[in-house]
Amino acid sequence: MSHDGSDDGQEYEIEAVDEYIGDYGSVRSIVREALPFELLATLGGVMAGVILSGMTEELEMLPGLLVITPAVLGMRGNISCALGSRLGSAIHMGLITKIDANPELVNNVSGSLLLSLLLSIVLGFLGHIITMAFGMESAGALTLIMIAVIAGVTSGIILAVIAVLLAIGMFRFGFDPDNVVTPMIATIGDVVAMLILFWTAKVVLMI
Repeated sequence: MSHDGSDDGQEYEIEAVDEYIGDYGSVRSIVREALPFELLATLGGVMAGVILSGMTEELEMLPGLLVITPAVLGMRGNISCALGSRLGSAIHMGLITKIDANPELVNNVSGSLLLSLLLSIVLGFLGHIITMAFGMESAGALTLIMIAVIAGVTSGIILAVIAVLLAIGMFRFGFDPDNVVTPMIATIGDVVAMLILFWTAKVVLMI
């Protein structure tokens, strides 16, 4: 009798899990959760373009800045969105449940920031080399590297904090972080990176 009861219990648990996964991964669920944030991501891209349109003076006075601007946005999105995806996976697996000194959380954030630093240095240098290779004037390798590093690392720190808060917060409110965090980080990342790039350029011009 106990064996039959155990089998019934296991079958019930399997059915419950299948039903949960089916609803969790359904087209309706994905669209319902992701669509509002995807619309916000589109709006964020437009806002980033508006900020860029206001950087005419900085772009003219810092030759090569226009070359690295799309790359800064791309790098920021690639690193921060990947962080958001890794955090979502870790949360689903129960490796991250709250904000603490969890090695999984610390390693993900630390790795993201280190990548931001290293790639920003490479980006600034490449921006200078490519600008010169096409026969255009450059603000200089050190200047472009400084701008890329300040913008990349500062926005990386801000977005890492936001990614952690979003991933854990959305999961606690019943949302799938995989549907929400990536488009939100892409939106916020474009705006934050453009603002910091704009402010960094202004600071460099005042030095």
